[in-house]
Amino acid sequence: MSTNKAVVPDLYAAVTTRVIDAIERGAPPWIRPWSTVAEAMPVNAQTRRPYRGINFTLLSLQAGAQGYATNRWATYRQALEMGGQVRKGQSGATIVFWQLRKVAATAEAFPDTNPVDLPSNVFPLLRAYTVFNVAQIDGLRPEPSVGKPPAWPAEARAEELLLMSGATLRHGGSKAFYRPDTDEIQLPPRAAFPTAAGYYNVALHELSHWTGHPHRCARDFSGRFRDAAYAAEELVAEMGAAYLCAHCRIDGELRHASYLASWLAMLKADKRAIFTAATKAQQAADCILRLADPTRAVAQAA
Repeated sequence: MSTNKAVVPDLYAAVTTRVIDAIERGAPPWIRPWSTVAEAMPVNAQTRRPYRGINFTLLSLQAGAQGYATNRWATYRQALEMGGQVRKGQSGATIVFWQLRKVAATAEAFPDTNPVDLPSNVFPLLRAYTVFNVAQIDGLRPEPSVGKPPAWPAEARAEELLLMSGATLRHGGSKAFYRPDTDEIQLPPRAAFPTAAGYYNVALHELSHWTGHPHRCARDFSGRFRDAAYAAEELVAEMGAAYLCAHCRIDGELRHASYLASWLAMLKADKRAIFTAATKAQQAADCILRLADPTRAVAQAA
């Protein structure tokens, strides 16, 4: 896209600062009332491809801050191609992508946020570009109706994710957790939850933890985050569950407010930590969605 531009040196820091500010205000950007949003997932208005990973977080944050009624976005050029014009004076949202470049590789060139497995002489350079919400664009051609929301209850889709994952779920007691040694998820009885949304928020959070098993996504933060490794894993599960809740149109909930201080400390100490968490969370969600539908080809980042 012609709107691409070289990333500023402190883009990692700029993105992290926005996320830290939202957390300190008590509004983590991945917690949204997805059932009331016309289009819960941020998508490109021209290609209809969903934005993923850190871009999911950035655009959800921007949509919430600006009160946009829709979650569709386009670059300036795409707006023109669709017959529209970005209104004068409008400020867009910055999102990022990784551009692969061949270089003389070094060990430092491969942060664990790499979006793909790379050959030894290739590494990703972070780039940024600007997109505008459709509410900022005049004159867009009428679009085909996106139709009504699915007729089935949101809980039905969440139940399918739990069932088709193949995870062992056990109900009983008063605590929810994933047990790595037995590879099982423990949940309180369904009757213990006042709402279906509450139950599925908890279940999808623990299912996100379940993807970290060595035979699935094989997450291990001990080398990167050391004493903060458990907090990093909890952040991945929070964000992974948010992606899945958006997919199922279930209102998101902050599952572990007690980790807010740990997350803030981690993000302030490492400006790339939120990128790592977002990438790992997207991998967790993709793993679960593929298990639910083996024929599903998960769209790549827009």
